[in-house]
Amino acid sequence: MQIWVDADACPQVIKEILFRAADRAQVLTTLVANTPLRTPPSDFIRTVRVAHGFDVADQRIVQQVQPGDLVITADIPLAAEIIARGAHALDPRGELYSEDNVRERLAIRNLMQDLRSMGTLIEGPAPFGPRERRLFANHLDRLLMRNRPA
Repeated sequence: MQIWVDADACPQVIKEILFRAADRAQVLTTLVANTPLRTPPSDFIRTVRVAHGFDVADQRIVQQVQPGDLVITADIPLAAEIIARGAHALDPRGELYSEDNVRERLAIRNLMQDLRSMGTLIEGPAPFGPRERRLFANHLDRLLMRNRPA
């Protein structure tokens, strides 16, 4: 298992959880972004910088991901593609995507986008807080334990 991070929009606190987990579990963790990233020195953490552009980081992740890998992303279309490829997808807010819930999330995302474009809805997601950090860390730990080499 390898961890891929859609890093441009990933909260720093989540990256820090991932850095600690990468070293503890000795799992290669790759952050993909179109901006330079700071990471601690580690044999298990690397960065890939991609060109600026719409979904360039997403495309790189899709090209590289293997079945059983884990992708950290808040991008629901990317999560849907990752699930279809047999990998796991985890939202930085702690929601583990599945075949069952990713279609529902896509439909809700599209509805919200339509409502925002009509001016009906202008508020975004709730603030990121300790609950979301805890959910994320718990799901990450479970996935790492389940996919640990024997």
